[in-house]
Amino acid sequence: MASVIEKTIRAAVTPVMSAVTNFNRKRLATPEGGHPYLTGVHKPMTEELTLADLVVEGEIPAQLDGRYLRIGPNPASPPDEGSYHWFVGDGMAHGIRIAGGKAEWYRNRWIRSNKVSDALGEERKPGVRNPRTDTANTNIIGLNGRTFAIVEAGGFPVELTDELDTIAHNPFDGTLDHAFSAHPHFDPNTGEMHAICYNASTFDTVWHVVLDKDGRVSRQEPIAVKEGPSIHDCQITEKYVLVFDLPAVFSMKRMLAGFEFPYDWNPEHGARVGLCPRNGSGAETIWCDVEPCYVYHPAGAFETDDGKVIVDVVVHESTYARTTFGPGGEWSRLERWTVDPVAKKVDRKILDDRAQEFPRYDERTATRPYRYIYDIALAGRPDELDMAGTELFKHDLEIGDKLVRDFGPGRHPGEFVFVPRSADAAEDEGWLIGLVIDAAQERTELQILNADDFLGEPQAVIHLPHRIPPGFHGNWVTSV
Repeated sequence: MASVIEKTIRAAVTPVMSAVTNFNRKRLATPEGGHPYLTGVHKPMTEELTLADLVVEGEIPAQLDGRYLRIGPNPASPPDEGSYHWFVGDGMAHGIRIAGGKAEWYRNRWIRSNKVSDALGEERKPGVRNPRTDTANTNIIGLNGRTFAIVEAGGFPVELTDELDTIAHNPFDGTLDHAFSAHPHFDPNTGEMHAICYNASTFDTVWHVVLDKDGRVSRQEPIAVKEGPSIHDCQITEKYVLVFDLPAVFSMKRMLAGFEFPYDWNPEHGARVGLCPRNGSGAETIWCDVEPCYVYHPAGAFETDDGKVIVDVVVHESTYARTTFGPGGEWSRLERWTVDPVAKKVDRKILDDRAQEFPRYDERTATRPYRYIYDIALAGRPDELDMAGTELFKHDLEIGDKLVRDFGPGRHPGEFVFVPRSADAAEDEGWLIGLVIDAAQERTELQILNADDFLGEPQAVIHLPHRIPPGFHGNWVTSV
């Protein structure tokens, strides 16, 4: 909690810093050849669409009744390209409604931040905002019959209608005080959602936030950190929530230089994984050292009989180190980390050294041992989270094998989510659902694959007559 003196100093210094930042922002040069996250396959959509009578190949499973939702950055008005970072673009949600074996509609809608509402000439939406940012662009979830767009770094959730129109900026009916995350994790055993959350303006604290079965905050436990680490995701086991405190930290230098995403790579920060007791104090977190690297996304996690914690993660050599436009880093790969709370160390084992990202798994297995991970290939070019791969991977952790589904040249998959065929279906007995961009045709497909026939013909393909830019995260939300 900031003291009166600290608040007074901030109040005096902040306007000066903002003036310096704004002045320098106008001086930043436009990238040669155009901004990599505003051109090519990333070129933003310029309108909101409502489409019916979608063309479908194959047969949509009758059991599917709900919406496939995906979100990502899509500026509503041209940004300053010299300062723009992929992670700060205005949010745009996409949805496809499926029921009765039919694709009933596709819709895309901008999340109405104040900036977006002003750009569209609309009245601003109601609700409680973080005064620094009200953009939500990273994940979209169903929660107790409601739909929320969510983001990290202090932005509050934005509640949407089933048709993706913005209702209000809503910090879970006033129960959220500090910040939320782009990656809450659902525990099917308790009905709770857990997240590790940070606010970009708070450098010494992150929070373990828990949502109860009704979608309201029941815990906001502070955990002490330093230097304002960017913690994108977490994971849970029966006893712990995992805290990835890694060397991507707030950079005053980048902020004052005018860059919109003021984070940089600082190996001197150190790297560690925290095991915070789910029902204990943040001060009881067990910190375990790891070699400097960065993790955006883990797959599953669980505890072993001897008290260690296993977590599978996509590891990046670094992030933000050599670019101000996107994530950056030389390589990524899939690893299994064994976190030892006694030795306070992390053992790393490479599972697959191909460049990859967005790991998903059967989330009914959360907190327990599991067998399969599904993720997408990256093109493997340094300094980009390039989203230009053409392959979907299926990792079998039990036998150490990998299947590769290639969608073909110029056809780029995004994150695929696993949907079980029934509540009691076996792991891998279900569908993989995700978007595939056809860059040459400027079109997109929603593909429904049989997870247990991974290399077989798609169960169904829903065709969209336009290109949806690569985004971040998507989920299947079953109708209530």
